Amino acid sequence: MDASVAGQKGVTMDAIIAIVVAIVGIGVGIGGGYVLRNAALSRGIEAAKGSAAGLIAEAESEKKRVLLAAQEEALQTRQAVEGEMRDRRKELQRSEDRFVGREEAFEKRQGAVEAREQRLSEREGEVEDARGEVEQLKQEQAEKLESVAGLTMTEAKDQIMQTAEGEVEHELAKRYYGLEQVMLAEADDKAKKVVSLAIQRLAADVVSDTTTAIVPLPNDEMKGRLIGREGRNIRAIEAATGVDLIIDDTPEAVTISCFEPVRREVARLALTSLIQDGRIHPARIEESVEKAQREVEETIRKAGEQAVLDAGVRGLHPDLIKLIGRLNYRYSYGENVLQHAVEVSRISGMLAAEVKADVQVAKAGGLLHDIGKALTHEVEGSHIEIGDEIAKRYNLPAAVQVAISEHHENDRGSVEAFLVAAADAISAARPGSRRDTTEMYLKRLEALEDVANSFEGVEKSFAIQAGREVRILVQPDQVDDIGASNLARNVVKKIEENLVYPGQITVTVVRETRASEVAK
Repeated sequence: MDASVAGQKGVTMDAIIAIVVAIVGIGVGIGGGYVLRNAALSRGIEAAKGSAAGLIAEAESEKKRVLLAAQEEALQTRQAVEGEMRDRRKELQRSEDRFVGREEAFEKRQGAVEAREQRLSEREGEVEDARGEVEQLKQEQAEKLESVAGLTMTEAKDQIMQTAEGEVEHELAKRYYGLEQVMLAEADDKAKKVVSLAIQRLAADVVSDTTTAIVPLPNDEMKGRLIGREGRNIRAIEAATGVDLIIDDTPEAVTISCFEPVRREVARLALTSLIQDGRIHPARIEESVEKAQREVEETIRKAGEQAVLDAGVRGLHPDLIKLIGRLNYRYSYGENVLQHAVEVSRISGMLAAEVKADVQVAKAGGLLHDIGKALTHEVEGSHIEIGDEIAKRYNLPAAVQVAISEHHENDRGSVEAFLVAAADAISAARPGSRRDTTEMYLKRLEALEDVANSFEGVEKSFAIQAGREVRILVQPDQVDDIGASNLARNVVKKIEENLVYPGQITVTVVRETRASEVAK
């Protein structure tokens, strides 16, 4: 029992000792850590103080440097501003000097102007006095002249004006005659002007008839189908044919407008086919246009072959025959050019047979005299120039080329050319050939003759060449050569102002004097 109690007491003492030793160790550790921490903190504070001192020193150095740079820059800026101010003061001084100089010059000029005005005032008074004296002298002189001449002032003025008018009229006529000679040297320009005036006078209905075609529609609903969604169908038609398609309020009809007759015919056939078919879309439009082109080409070929057969002309190139066939779609003053060409060819051949000329050359020249009109919409130039080029291209005989190129000329190089020109005039002059009734034809000729006969000094006048020319016979004792030129110009002016006519009209004034004696 005692041994167990003693053992328990020994264990308790050992535990207490261990606890005390642990507490002492903890206290020693805490104290040591506190000492070490204080030492570390002391070292950090010292290091921070050293770094702060370095930063302060560096900042002081930077401050000095910045202050020096700012002072230097301020000094430079001040010097620049002072220099600029000096320059401005100098410029202001120069401006002031110039202003003072101008002011002095102005004062001098003002003094000179005042002096000049004074002199002018004095001279004006002298002029007024002299004017009064002159008027008095003129009055006295006029009275003396009236007494000497036996005429009043009004009568003398009338005589002088009449004499002056006669002289001026003669001088004007002389100048006009000279200008007319200059104009003859500029015949091409004048011809272009005449053509443009003729085009301007062309009636609107004639233009409409020869440049448009009407395609009937089964109903007005077809117009919307021709236009298509957002206009794609009408754009496709116009792009494929080269015509203008006019869809307006005209009931059950659409208008095709184009100056080129072949394209217009292609468009007409294509539209007719599309309307009959009912299927209208871009792909179908292209097919219809291609088919119409083939049909028109075949029609042109057949028309050319038939024309050559009717005219009796042989040995022409196939391509040239196609060009002849294109004339079937050309009209001149309402007359079909192909029919006109065949008619001229036949007349030329008959005339050539009568005068023993080359019949084949005359026929070929007559058939091809207007061949240039087949390409006037595609090639620049007149139909004569184009026809001459075509004749050279296809190596036509020289005599045929002359007939083509000179059928509108006054001077011609062969008999056949004269015959072709005559046949052309005969065909064109035939009443009804160019959409003119006989009554209208005669009225136009009478109107031309009436205009010519309305002038003083005209003995007779004749409208010839189907109204394309007026020949005027004047009395030679009343109209001289210069007056004849003046008369022709006045007649042309009156025709242009009072008459409506196609093409151009040539006015020719004939003045003839004859003297005859009999030798005995």
